[in-house]
Amino acid sequence: MSRSWERKVRKNMTVVNKQRKKQGNGQIVFNAEKSEKIVGRNFIAPILLILFIGMYVILMQSSTQFKTDTMFWVTVGCYILLAALFYFRRPYITIGKDYVQTRRMTGDKRITAAAIKGISAQKGYVIVEQQKGGNWVFAKLTNRFPTEEIAAKLKVFAEANHIPFQEK
Repeated sequence: MSRSWERKVRKNMTVVNKQRKKQGNGQIVFNAEKSEKIVGRNFIAPILLILFIGMYVILMQSSTQFKTDTMFWVTVGCYILLAALFYFRRPYITIGKDYVQTRRMTGDKRITAAAIKGISAQKGYVIVEQQKGGNWVFAKLTNRFPTEEIAAKLKVFAEANHIPFQEK
């Protein structure tokens, strides 16, 4: 009886969420847990891609043997779309009750509090050190993260989960 009740509740929640989405309201989440999502802005990769495609166009146009055909313009267009994708796909950090999540090149990654060795914060940088794997660095310079806000929220997270927190 309990599982069928939960299925009914989930089904009704999807219907209500679709209606709320059409109305422009936020979605209702079943058994939601509180988490903080902080976003940055990636601008270095799009600038480098635009500079690269600009250099490509200039070098190819100056060549006497190169013919600008459809494939040339498709390539230029694809690089511009890639730059737009990097710009509009904003980097983020989500700080939950017992996890930290962010987007990496290979997709969204989540680490639990038990897998975090320590957290260090300094001016312009916040570093989440993992037990296994590379450190996660959130920088104000490269991704326009509000590092002071991230450091404050991660300090509360570290205290709640007994993780060493170091401020430099």
